[in-house]
Amino acid sequence: MTTLAGVSLLTDPPLSTVARPRRVPAFRLGLLGSVLLCAGALGAGATMANDPLFTGTVFGALRQGPGKALSTAVLYLGVGLLVLAWLRLGREVQAGTTDTRGVTRAILWWTVPLLLAPPLFSTDLYSYLAQGVVADSGANPYSTVPAALSHPIIDNPGSHRWLTVTSPYGPLFVLITKIGIGVTGGTLLPAALLTRLLLTGGLLLLCLSLPRLCHHLGGRPANALWLGAANPLVLLVLVSGAHNDLLMAGLLARGTLFVLDHEHVRGFALVATAAAVKVPAAVALPFLVWVWAAHRAGASRRVLVPMAGAIATVAGVFGLWTVVAGVDLGWLSALGTNSWVETWLSIPTATGKLVGYLTPLGTQAGVLTAARTAGWVVLAGLLAWLWWRSREGGPAAIRGAALALLVTALFNAVTFPWYVSWPLALAAAMKWRPSRTGVAAGLSVWLLLTTHPDGVTLLPWWGFAAVYLLAPLVAFAGYRAAQAS
Repeated sequence: MTTLAGVSLLTDPPLSTVARPRRVPAFRLGLLGSVLLCAGALGAGATMANDPLFTGTVFGALRQGPGKALSTAVLYLGVGLLVLAWLRLGREVQAGTTDTRGVTRAILWWTVPLLLAPPLFSTDLYSYLAQGVVADSGANPYSTVPAALSHPIIDNPGSHRWLTVTSPYGPLFVLITKIGIGVTGGTLLPAALLTRLLLTGGLLLLCLSLPRLCHHLGGRPANALWLGAANPLVLLVLVSGAHNDLLMAGLLARGTLFVLDHEHVRGFALVATAAAVKVPAAVALPFLVWVWAAHRAGASRRVLVPMAGAIATVAGVFGLWTVVAGVDLGWLSALGTNSWVETWLSIPTATGKLVGYLTPLGTQAGVLTAARTAGWVVLAGLLAWLWWRSREGGPAAIRGAALALLVTALFNAVTFPWYVSWPLALAAAMKWRPSRTGVAAGLSVWLLLTTHPDGVTLLPWWGFAAVYLLAPLVAFAGYRAAQAS
């Protein structure tokens, strides 16, 4: 028997010594998915008809015929790899083999390629830029619609109905879009990149705030970052899609942290700044008053003093942003400009559409209007109830705020998939049971799949039904399998 260094060459080594193939680390697998998403977005992402990257260039072939089909296949392969990497990263977080540094590294690597690609799952970035053109021209975006002006971004054939409505966003966001257009001279690609980078500041704020929020709310820092920042719904819809909800969520999380840390005025100022980006952040303000009140010792623990301080701070900060942006409060009258959109994710809208289809109670439009009105009444009652039961302050008030943001998203007349980022900005830092974490993972994947990558086409009703049934089951099963392996 031939031997070498005392080891038989004809004898199989013990099973325990056989080298097992090493799996690709989660962050590298996710990076590969992100790169594929970047490549697929060139042909299947949200692009404009006259895009300088495509019009008259070799990339134009990726947007039609076989090129479009190939781009779509590459894009969804990237989605699958990124989701798989995220689930694997979640398993490592649950097992304690990955800490906050590991999750933060994954977020960084997965984000960078998305920042360089065309938007995915939304065309809102182009609407933002059009509103920035209005502000940069000296007109008031709360009274002047983009379609009233002439500009290469506005006149692009890829423009859509959002150009015929006024801006429903706060003064700070008007200022951001104005800066994006002014600094770049209104050139599409640089303006889009700069605006997206400014909004991605919200992701940075989430990464800085969520681990520290866990010390107050009982969650695990690594799990909070995994669920609230590394989530594919956040990266692919908020970051890639360049939604202002991302900046709102980051400011909301940071402001809440300051209030919990007894820096009340600073915290309310930041939450007011979040509302100056997008108004839903204001839903959390009354709940944070309870936190401030709970910090007042003994007999002085009364809600009126903190409430007065909160109102003064919010009014001052919001007024300051209004003056700096050079606008007025006209956005209040534009909050319902998206009511023509009928999404199945909104409970009142879905109820109204179903009742209108199935019963002869009146015209479908009339039934839908009645259902939405009833939804506002239910929402007001739920918010009041949640606020009162949160009067203990502390973590209970933050849980109430997260639930209030969730019901605001669900009972709004129009609900888009990324609205779940509102409550997630706070809820991710709370203590999660493994089963609920699995459900959250499945819902995140489901919401991600309810819109086409071009950001224009919502799934038909039968597509929603398929996603309702399959996506949560597949994602939850994959997560539990990852936990067991």
